[in-house]
Amino acid sequence: MKLVSWNVNGLRSVHKKNFLDWFKKEDADVVCLQEIKIGHEDVEESAELVNPHDYLSHWHFAEKPGYSGLAIYSKQDPLAIRAGLGDWQFDSEGRWLEADFDRAHFGGGSGVVTVINTYWPNSQREHTRLPYKLEFCKAAEARLEELRKQGRTVYICGDFNIAHTEHDLANPKSNQDNAGFLPEERAWMDHFVRNLGWIDAFREFTKGNGHYTWWSYRPGVREKNIGWRLDYFFANPEARSTIAKMEHLTHVMGSDHCPVRLTLKP
Repeated sequence: MKLVSWNVNGLRSVHKKNFLDWFKKEDADVVCLQEIKIGHEDVEESAELVNPHDYLSHWHFAEKPGYSGLAIYSKQDPLAIRAGLGDWQFDSEGRWLEADFDRAHFGGGSGVVTVINTYWPNSQREHTRLPYKLEFCKAAEARLEELRKQGRTVYICGDFNIAHTEHDLANPKSNQDNAGFLPEERAWMDHFVRNLGWIDAFREFTKGNGHYTWWSYRPGVREKNIGWRLDYFFANPEARSTIAKMEHLTHVMGSDHCPVRLTLKP
């Protein structure tokens, strides 16, 4: 069972860069895309985007044209789909999409597996959206803990717009006061991992620095690997034993982010 997450920075843009070839070759069971930057009308006009290679698709669009938005593609038909956190200030920006699956498709057993695709706010320059982002963190945490208490296996992926530790970006000292590495953002992720026990799947297997998922478009930056780790898969603590492998697919081009892949045990 393979789950893949990718901030494509525009689905129409990446579609022109052999996205469907990559999609077919990857052959993931579930693919979660962030920052699709399209709306209902764009999807309705493209069968290739709705059902690529016979996958099923579900969407959460932003109200603002050309902004944010999420898509989940899956081989199996979800038991249920839920868009949003129930708060208009977040849901109008297309930042949260849940899909429930029968656990039988995820290695057997009974119960429900919930896969969450999410695109976390950017605090922006001058930190103008930091209060908004911290409110989003609070709402997301409440929802995740609610699902956990229901006894579900939960995997949440996406662009969190946070580099958790100094190992998660190339130049930590020069970015201490920059969005994505602010003390408040990192403190929330510390709480999420250390206090609540949510598992950073990549760090289960790979330690140290040099492992990034986002690079500036400035010439030479990606080639020199001057990046940030902003894209994650987390699992609730009870699901630790299901995780087989977590990888950054840094060779896949087309966006300023690379895809990340979570492989589950059979």
